[in-house]
This record gives sequence, structure tokens and C-alpha cells, in this order.
Amino acid sequence: MPAQQPLSEIPKPPTVADHLRFHRPHLHLAAPFGNNWFALKAEAFARFFGTPVFLMAQTGIVLLWIVVNAFGLTQFDVYPFILLNLAFSLQAAYAAPLILLAQTRQAERDKVHADADAEHREALASSAAASTVTLLELLRQNTQLTELSQRLTERIEALTIEMHRHLLQRPPQA
Repeated sequence: MPAQQPLSEIPKPPTVADHLRFHRPHLHLAAPFGNNWFALKAEAFARFFGTPVFLMAQTGIVLLWIVVNAFGLTQFDVYPFILLNLAFSLQAAYAAPLILLAQTRQAERDKVHADADAEHREALASSAAASTVTLLELLRQNTQLTELSQRLTERIEALTIEMHRHLLQRPPQA
């Protein structure tokens, strides 16, 4: 029979920690915009370009611009709306780099989070492996205790039968 390992030496599974513990080391990463007020405003502005509010507002402004100039209410940008084209070109010149930088920044965050998630999954797997080892050791010890209990029960039964026989064979005392 193998030597019994004391319960105090059985490896214990790690305690449960918060689920963001693998993400915290990456919070310091600087993004392409940086982390100052300009970076945050530039990213917010780049994200605003794709919202329905921006698209509806821009459509409304363009329609108003065309109506006001086409019907002669004002003459600051007559057909073919050169100033409107210039405004769109200027907007595209600023929007494209901001959107690309925001995408780069988000891609960096996604990569870091994916790496942290992979590290978390590996930690869970190793924790599960440690728990399995502990469980197998406990099952082995339980089997040994059950076998020992069975042998002791059989021994007690044999001693009880022997005592019973011994008592039955004695002459009665007067």
C-alpha cells in the first residue's frame, strides 16, 4: 500500500479572484492618440462620425444649404456648390485620420484584452487541473479509509463471533 499523503500536503486550488485581474496590468498602455484630454476628445469625435445623430444632422445641414442657395434665399454658394464641396473635403481630410487612429486605438485594446482573456483561460485550466489532482488524491484517501473501515468491521465481526463462541462454551456459574 502506498504511503498516505497527509491532507495538509495536498495542493489547494487558488482562491477565486476578480475576473479583471489579468486586464489590470495593461491599463497603462498609451494609445496612438495618447491619454491626454486631446486624445480622449479626438477619439470621441471620431466615434461620433458614425452615429445616426451625426449623419442626420449632416444630411439636414446639406439639404438646408442646397435649398437656401438653389432657391436664391442667399447667394454665398451658388450651383455647383463649390464651398459645400470644399467643406466636405475639409471634413474628410480631418475625419479619415481621426477614424483610422480611433480604429488603431481600439485594435490595440482588443488585442490586449484578448491576450488577457487567454491568460485567464490558462489560469482557469491550471486551476482546474490542480483541483482534479486534489480531488483524485482525496478519492484515493477515501478509498483507503473505506478499505480500512471494511477490514476493521470484519475484524470486529470475527472478534464478536469468537467472544460469542467463547461465552457459549463456558460452563454456567452457580
